[in-house]
Amino acid sequence: MSTEVTDVLRATDLLSSASAADLEAIAAASRLRTFRRGQILFTTGDPGNTLIVVISGRVKVVVRSADGGELTLTVIAPGGVFGELSAADGGPRSADAEILEDCRLLFVPHEVIQDLCGRAPSVAQALASSLAASLRRLTEEASDLVFLDLPRRVAKVLLSQPRDDDGVIGQKMTQEEFAHRVGGARQSVNAALRGFERRGWIQVHNQAITVKQAAALSRFAGD
Repeated sequence: MSTEVTDVLRATDLLSSASAADLEAIAAASRLRTFRRGQILFTTGDPGNTLIVVISGRVKVVVRSADGGELTLTVIAPGGVFGELSAADGGPRSADAEILEDCRLLFVPHEVIQDLCGRAPSVAQALASSLAASLRRLTEEASDLVFLDLPRRVAKVLLSQPRDDDGVIGQKMTQEEFAHRVGGARQSVNAALRGFERRGWIQVHNQAITVKQAAALSRFAGD
């Protein structure tokens, strides 16, 4: 396995405290696979026997209704990890995962993570902290869906995205992807973005969004 893989493992919050020997052992026991955009990685109820590390590309984790509705729970970028819940309890997948961009993914067996947690308390603590952070985030987002209107949910998503020094959001999102993030219709997202642009809070150009007045967005969202 390449040094790139062990470098990515070392950079994750989950495995940053693991020894070099443990990282090499994890890499050796894992499978590196390539996926194309649009592929379904797993669906709700599938066996959860691996932890997944994103080496390159992006993956979205979603829940879907019987009538085709979709809510994006999170988007995993390079260096990100997902599947921690199944790694912790060995249970089935609790959501669907779909490839957003061509990806290389590392599949770490559940048993490898369990063994490492048993030998390295710092890794076990990191896994617990990751699960706690996910629970806090999902609790907040569930509250937002109930108590905030769609424009305010859009504002919070905008503020949550990584931005450069000029306020440009790093990852472009289509309005459909945005709608899946906030649990609304694409037309409603478009209306919210246009409203923010008229106020001078953001600038939209070819799907690239620049946050011009983060403080105004934050006040609007109620943060």
